[in-house]
Amino acid sequence: MIVEWNAHMFSNDLERYPFHPQAVYRPQPERLSPDPVGAYLARMEAVGIDRAVLVQPEPYGDNHRLIRDCLARDEERLKATCLFFPHDPDAPTKLKALVAREPRIVALRFHAHRGKEQYLDSFDELAVRDLWRCAGELGLVIELHIGPDYARQVARVLDEYPDFPVLIDHLAEPQFGTSDEYDDVLALAEYPCVTIKLSGLTHCSRTEEPHMDLKPLVTRIARAFGPERLAWSSGSPHLIVDSLLDGWSEAERAQVKGLNLARLAGF
Repeated sequence: MIVEWNAHMFSNDLERYPFHPQAVYRPQPERLSPDPVGAYLARMEAVGIDRAVLVQPEPYGDNHRLIRDCLARDEERLKATCLFFPHDPDAPTKLKALVAREPRIVALRFHAHRGKEQYLDSFDELAVRDLWRCAGELGLVIELHIGPDYARQVARVLDEYPDFPVLIDHLAEPQFGTSDEYDDVLALAEYPCVTIKLSGLTHCSRTEEPHMDLKPLVTRIARAFGPERLAWSSGSPHLIVDSLLDGWSEAERAQVKGLNLARLAGF
């Protein structure tokens, strides 16, 4: 089974799907699709993706209308993440209401790395921890789009909530941190609840797919997290995983290509 947990849905219909007033960035409407989920379903067929978790994009904030409409197009193969603003005192209540309405919401995503501080300052904040706890108690995965500079803060939350599943996006964006800070990311492998995504490679690679310049880094990550807690999620699953993890068995690479995410998402 191939599972991708990465695609962002953007629509050029700004009347039906307006960007949030607190959006960190706003894509150019002329570059957006009139049918984003249709285009993504075509990608699934072309690449051989069996199941997918759609990711709520930051520009829509806590308005989940588009992602819910996308989910309605394919009830079997699609699930989704959600996003709420940690500084919103009503965020936990809104989260509970959304999950009650749409059970295919399987994760809450937090954003924190250099360049995104206006969304989240620190994981030590009480409001952030309250929202984290609320998501965990609802049975959601805690998805983290973090940079290496936030890894130590995340570790402190994991000490408090060690049983809630956590999924780290894009190798924790190594380009936004120092070598010492990235050691803190690798240290998160000590927590059995943490899985890290082999995704966003184009963010830091200087070569074409399968991004062999990143093999030393991926090897370190693979050694730390092992085949049960590493998950492909962008690009070509077979080319990337088979090339960067060629020392692993076919069964281990199958876990990375989809079985680990299938377990987390409940497929």
